Amino acid sequence: MPGPDRLWLAATALLYLVVVAAIGWWSRRRTRTAEDFFLAGRRPGLWMTALATMATAFSGFLFLGGPGLAYRLGFGAFFIFLPLGLTPALLAAGLGWRLRRLAATGEVYTVSDLLRQRFGSAGVGGAAAVAVLLGSVGYLGTQIQALGILLASVFGWEGVLGGWAVPAGVAVGLAVILLYSVGGGMLGGVIADCFQGGLMLVAAVAIFAFALATAGGPGTIATSLAVAPAFGPEFLAPLGRIPVWTAFGWFLVFGFGIAGQPQMLHKFFMLRDERPLRHLPLTLGLAQSLCLLVPLGLGVAVPALVAQGRLAAPGIADEAAPAFLLAFAPGALSGLVFAGAIAAIMSTANSFLVLAGAALVRDLPRAWRGRRDRTTLAAGRWATLLVALAATGFAFLYDDLVALLGSYSFGLLAAALAPAVGIGLVWERVGARAATASIWTGLGVHLLLEAAGRWGAVPGVIPEGLPPAAAALLLSTGVLILVSAYSENGAARRSRGVAETGWPAADG
Repeated sequence: MPGPDRLWLAATALLYLVVVAAIGWWSRRRTRTAEDFFLAGRRPGLWMTALATMATAFSGFLFLGGPGLAYRLGFGAFFIFLPLGLTPALLAAGLGWRLRRLAATGEVYTVSDLLRQRFGSAGVGGAAAVAVLLGSVGYLGTQIQALGILLASVFGWEGVLGGWAVPAGVAVGLAVILLYSVGGGMLGGVIADCFQGGLMLVAAVAIFAFALATAGGPGTIATSLAVAPAFGPEFLAPLGRIPVWTAFGWFLVFGFGIAGQPQMLHKFFMLRDERPLRHLPLTLGLAQSLCLLVPLGLGVAVPALVAQGRLAAPGIADEAAPAFLLAFAPGALSGLVFAGAIAAIMSTANSFLVLAGAALVRDLPRAWRGRRDRTTLAAGRWATLLVALAATGFAFLYDDLVALLGSYSFGLLAAALAPAVGIGLVWERVGARAATASIWTGLGVHLLLEAAGRWGAVPGVIPEGLPPAAAALLLSTGVLILVSAYSENGAARRSRGVAETGWPAADG
């Protein structure tokens, strides 16, 4: 990219960081209670909830991980993308009112609170808190890794700082995230998410059209990829370069697994009333689908341009999107898209910082020491700082593609929490014993299989190519169903909150 465009791009990114930092400073002065910090004071309505949920859902995966994964694996990557355009709307339609009503029966700030209220058991809440804490650290690591790559590209630090370019990007980005996360908590995050979500939608539509046009249109793209030795016909096949079990596993995890994502469930707790739930499925589904234009457009345009000899192959797949923007996009569009990418990363990072902080200082003490909640603003702020440091270390230790690092964390949360939430809120026979067993099964099996995969020792009973998260999700779902079906106390008692909302539940 020519010098003036590079300066224009850097100025746009810098302006964006200043705006978000200002939102953090403003929200810090208006965050006075723990409810403000963890639930944005229950102020959000329809549009604020839809934009915040959409912005939180995609993160660095949208602008970096998604295009990078498509560049590496071909059309098989869309077994991750496609569910993400549909299932959040189904979550809002199928579970939204249950989540909102159950949250209204007591002091429900987190998924741990939700499950404790549903099942009347501190053990369920404690198991959920462990899963949220571990998954949040992984997710934050994804965002920190993506942010470092992105800011290093935007400001051109590679040529100046060499191997320190990405760590410098991490430091700058993390400082801004902490300013509005530690200061304003979820209140600052939701306000920033509204600004960031709108920015992401505009950027997604713009880059999709520009990427396809730059690569010559759908016909030229398909021809270029089919004849290129580096890609070939398999790149355009329905499964791309992935085995059938991988496709099935991704579709399962990113479909049903949405019910276990605390960053999305949490938005329903923040609603001030139930009226927005009538329109949220359509609004959220449309917003999510539009955002998926980013990996769809860049995922085929970048490899086509490489095949045509017009773009050098990126050193790592996660650099596919930045390489395209810096080589072809005019300064205005490049600045818009890079700002949208930074927005996607920061919105998700904020949510997970707050959720992990709540798990650390609120949910775990309540579950294991029987303490009543005395969470203060100071405790929440210190916890978010501690979690951010832990996630930074995880990002550098677990070195992988942004998309694969993100799928690890998404999968962990899906395997541990999706059955207890997605089935436990609608099947009256599920009790605390079944929910607790399911959470620990999903969490333990996922971690064991991930470790075995990295050491090359995956058990032979696991089909080749099946993601660890999918195997763990299937097992945790099976445990929930079996324990519920054969438990004598499956629907014997009601928790206080469930009784008020009309759903039978048990102390398993």
